[in-house]
Amino acid sequence: MTPLRFLLTPACVAVGLCAASLGAHAQTTKTPKVQLWMDVSTGTMAGMPEMDSLPGGGGMLGGLMGGGAAQGRGGSSNTSYGHARAMSIMPPRVIDIALHNALRPGVEASQAIPAGMRMGESLPLIPPRAQPTQTEPGEVPQEYQQHQPKGRILLYWGCGAMVRAGQPRVIDLARAKPSDYAQAFAGRAVPDRGPRVGPAYALYPNERNAVNLSRDSSLVGEHQVRGDGVPASMKFTLGASQDLMPAIDLRTTGKPQDSMGTSWQPVRNARAYYLHAMSQNGDDLVMWSSAETPDTGMGLFDYLSPATIDRWLKERVLLQPETTQCAVPQGIFAGGGRDATPMLRMMAYGGESHIVYPPRPADPKAAWEPEWAVRVRVKSHTMAMLGEEMQGRRSGMGAAPGAPSGGAYSSGMSGGQAAGDSPSEGSSPANVVNPANLLRGLFGR
Repeated sequence: MTPLRFLLTPACVAVGLCAASLGAHAQTTKTPKVQLWMDVSTGTMAGMPEMDSLPGGGGMLGGLMGGGAAQGRGGSSNTSYGHARAMSIMPPRVIDIALHNALRPGVEASQAIPAGMRMGESLPLIPPRAQPTQTEPGEVPQEYQQHQPKGRILLYWGCGAMVRAGQPRVIDLARAKPSDYAQAFAGRAVPDRGPRVGPAYALYPNERNAVNLSRDSSLVGEHQVRGDGVPASMKFTLGASQDLMPAIDLRTTGKPQDSMGTSWQPVRNARAYYLHAMSQNGDDLVMWSSAETPDTGMGLFDYLSPATIDRWLKERVLLQPETTQCAVPQGIFAGGGRDATPMLRMMAYGGESHIVYPPRPADPKAAWEPEWAVRVRVKSHTMAMLGEEMQGRRSGMGAAPGAPSGGAYSSGMSGGQAAGDSPSEGSSPANVVNPANLLRGLFGR
């Protein structure tokens, strides 16, 4: 069962034509024949150096962790299309490009890129060999919906040192049907506004080229799409607000029995923030979020439109862009023990830009027939294991000298691993808590 969503066609969303089609005096519009979607994402694991690849590492946190991964070739490669929507950390910088050319669907094309991207002169856009599979943020795999869950979901919410009155909200899974669990697990979700890619699309990355963005890459500059049936006018320029977002420099302090602190440096171009932590305590799944409203929050790990960000800032679902710290209430994760280290995830939501050619006519009576449209979305995210002892890494990973040993560590954006330090087995990216394992526990599998 997929969480309930509003169904909007990518064509309408891409160029903002839905509103224009409403009302008796609306401007006459046509869907552009050529549409391009660009999703750009930056992802890191706090306390760990950046890694471009690890077998299974880049995609293991997709699906439940926020969006479908490895869609382009039906596999699990961390260099295939679809990882930008996921909570991918390997590679740490991901770009997904999808082209739909209604004049020549499923035909190869290319995108000329600025030299600052450091990915060559152009990127090949190739149709996928197989029908891609896509999942949505918060979606529960079908295999788990066929079994009766057990235990409970305990929901806590809000930044602060102490648990607030009326918390936690309890969802008793043993009294619910598996399909009800899927909906409860997803909670608040955003409309699916991405292209439902298939053989009629041309994608990047692909089997011919899977070059990744680097730490020094920049999307700023002129881009041009070329291909059979693509208008010669399909040139557009991206500015600083549409560029790759920096990695989140996150620092955490405290132990699970304490009120654990989180703090971060402001992220350039971030419009809002969201934090979410989860752990297992016996048969119970404990969740906390920085929102001022109770929700599992699993559906928020995705790109958000400007209108959604503004609305959820007003409703205090998201943190304001000037926020730089948030405390996790004391003791909510204390009962899980050593084998249930809480996993924290953080989102920094960037902007969304729409470029349409030719622009909408000023005369509302004039017909509007766009030749092409481009949508660009950016975000940044990070993850951390709350309360983990990582003393062997802190000196080389950006922590302040003399940092306390009470489980404090930082994201390490200021440098690499210190000489002579070796990562402990428990801090390896391969050992990151996977929500799928929490699901197996809840469903007794």
